[in-house]
Amino acid sequence: MATNFPTSLDTLTNPSATDTLDSPPHDEQHADANDAIEALQAKVGVDGSAVTTSLDYKVANLESRPVETKTASYVLVAGDVNKRIVMNNAGATTITVNDGVFAAGDSVWIHNIGAGTTTVTAGTATVDTAGSLDVGQWEGGSLYFTSASSAIFFRGGGAGVANANFTDTATGTYSSGGKNYKYITFTASGTITFDTAGLADVLIVGGGASGGGGYGGGGGGAGGVMDASVYFTAATHTVTVGGGGASLTARFAVGFNGNQSSVGDYVAVGGGAGGGGGPTPATNADGRTGGSGGGGGGRTSAGNGGTGTVGQGNDGGDGATDDATYRSGGGGGGSDTAGSNAVTSTGGDGGDGISSSITNSATNYGGGGGGGSETGTGGSGGTGGGGAGGPTSGTAGTANTGGGGGGGGNATTSGAGGSGIVIIRVEV
Repeated sequence: MATNFPTSLDTLTNPSATDTLDSPPHDEQHADANDAIEALQAKVGVDGSAVTTSLDYKVANLESRPVETKTASYVLVAGDVNKRIVMNNAGATTITVNDGVFAAGDSVWIHNIGAGTTTVTAGTATVDTAGSLDVGQWEGGSLYFTSASSAIFFRGGGAGVANANFTDTATGTYSSGGKNYKYITFTASGTITFDTAGLADVLIVGGGASGGGGYGGGGGGAGGVMDASVYFTAATHTVTVGGGGASLTARFAVGFNGNQSSVGDYVAVGGGAGGGGGPTPATNADGRTGGSGGGGGGRTSAGNGGTGTVGQGNDGGDGATDDATYRSGGGGGGSDTAGSNAVTSTGGDGGDGISSSITNSATNYGGGGGGGSETGTGGSGGTGGGGAGGPTSGTAGTANTGGGGGGGGNATTSGAGGSGIVIIRVEV
């Protein structure tokens, strides 16, 4: 007989002790048993089966759902059943759901690890939800199909981490992209208390460094910038806002590093000081390491730019070699770009900072200081609070931006580094 399994159960005839070999026929009994065994094997599946209807395939996918990472907007296909679709894009993306692709009972998990919001979008199918179809960074959910043409999006399926909540008085609130936020800004050290553990967005900017002393001092490096979503426990956490490096009042000397800013265990490194310009001592020529590195001073053997911290800033520019007429320092590194190298008669420009809209207003943070020049032109400060280098005195980095101070020119004074800032935002 032809087996009915797995559509329905087979009814197999068992011979009794008194039956002859041809009642039922012996060959038919073996054929029936073999057909049933083969149907069972096909249903169970071999190890590592790729047959989507086999139990081996389905159990493997239940234990570890296959992951497909997408970096652009995506239209779901039938092969996405039981998969985790992981979106990773800094900008807005969509996941489109169309009719006739899936069957009732199918599911697709959606996670977003990118900074841009992913929106689950009904194409030709219907998608219902009790909440929002917008999936922010570190959020996710499961898309469950009730028919070939309709699905329900259950937020939180597989995301696993809630939003944190702070109890301190908010500095401000706003709505963006269908989400409501509150934030708190620290321009001086303090504490913050969370009554709910979870994820929060933080902007932590270290204090900028001061520029190096004239002649031709290097620009101060910007404070490091940490702009990320992080996890907080339900507790009171210490907030430290780092001060900028002090203005330098001595020629030929290296500036002062900025101080780190932090909240709990999360730290943004202070900026690296600008190297000293002038003939001596050579040990002061190099820019210092920091969140962003300081610019090198201009000397007979010009100083090298300091090294920035990976993920928080960039290197400072090199100073120019002294030609007995000019001494010019390199630009301090910024959080977005490196400081530029000095040329003989012009100090290097400070590196640019990055823009953040954590308060719903785009603001630049972490600009490097411009390099000074003894008798030429000082470099410009980088966007994000960097001070300009001087043919005389350098200017200071902007307070609460982490900007580096400008290098000193033909004077004793370099620009001070700007203080840092800490901003914490949660979804409400």
